Amino acid sequence: MESYFFWTSLLVVVAVLVVGAAIFGRSYLTGVSPTALLFRPKGDRRLEVIDHATIDGRRKLILVRRDDVEHLLLTGGPVDVVVETGIRSTAAQPASAEMPPSAIRRTPAFSRPSEPTPMSGIPER
Repeated sequence: MESYFFWTSLLVVVAVLVVGAAIFGRSYLTGVSPTALLFRPKGDRRLEVIDHATIDGRRKLILVRRDDVEHLLLTGGPVDVVVETGIRSTAAQPASAEMPPSAIRRTPAFSRPSEPTPMSGIPER
């Protein structure tokens, strides 16, 4: 029984040494540090779910963005359906297309000018 544990632990140690040697050998041949091979940054995400809405217990509408183009999908029924494709993303439009917020608030055209009325029970000064 003791020899079983010895040979199993020896096999695990040898496997770890082989994996470590492979990582360091690859990093030596490519000229990149070993940590860069293990923890390299991921590329930009091209696909993301923008919004979703539940229609009933089974079906959902999902708005998916891929490369600044949005697609509307209907999922959960007998067949998944692309409802609309090629929707231009609002984030992809230039900033000049946005209208600046109005700094001046106008009164409505058909309203009477309101006169200040004293509050009841409070004497005016």
